[in-house]
Amino acid sequence: MLSAIIVAAGSSERMGFDKLFALVSGKPIIAHTIAAFERTDCVSEIILVGRADCLDELRKVIGKPTKVKQVVAGGAERSDSVRAGLEYVDPRSGFVAVHDAARPMITPEKITLVFEVARKHGAATLAEPINDTLKRADLAAVAASADDAGDLLIKESVDRSGIYGMQTPQVFEKKLLEEAYQLVAKKKISVTDEVSAVELLGRKIILVPNHDFNFKITYPRDLPLAEFVLKQRADATRR
Repeated sequence: MLSAIIVAAGSSERMGFDKLFALVSGKPIIAHTIAAFERTDCVSEIILVGRADCLDELRKVIGKPTKVKQVVAGGAERSDSVRAGLEYVDPRSGFVAVHDAARPMITPEKITLVFEVARKHGAATLAEPINDTLKRADLAAVAASADDAGDLLIKESVDRSGIYGMQTPQVFEKKLLEEAYQLVAKKKISVTDEVSAVELLGRKIILVPNHDFNFKITYPRDLPLAEFVLKQRADATRR
């Protein structure tokens, strides 16, 4: 049994407005994300975690019938929001998928693939190979120079071989994820995703390479591309 926690509690600070309700291909971003999990056969339930001030708006975009069992308030940090979602996961669930609400281009096929890998190994995540040339900035040098404030200096090159950008969903045995976040809370540390939390336990996580569009909507410039991708997919299914 796979439960999905969709994390929708971010501030959208870099977007300048609440991106989850921005219309893309005729529907709010969050509606596309929920729909992907609704259509995934291996997903038995969805827990939607949002900001306390937008829970009513989130409920309005949920269709019927639905796999969404709970719409709950998240916290200040991502880890707080995921832990809040875990509290409502069905006790019978053996696995939990955590997904960013702002990744509306996820597909049922990718969700199922990551779940199947997690069933074999206990933990798996969708990830994108990094193709850009990578450089590390010398932030200390910038801070020391008042005249050049804001100018980033290159410190060194970073070997991109074997480097992957983390995506979601990230799928784990439920007990493993609960244990990881108990440790996060105990150590009072901040983690940016569930892989980082589970790594604290010394557990291995399998990367599932993704070569399809699944970027996170972060800036206004991302909306037209998401619109194009979702429209192309919709047109392809109608042919």
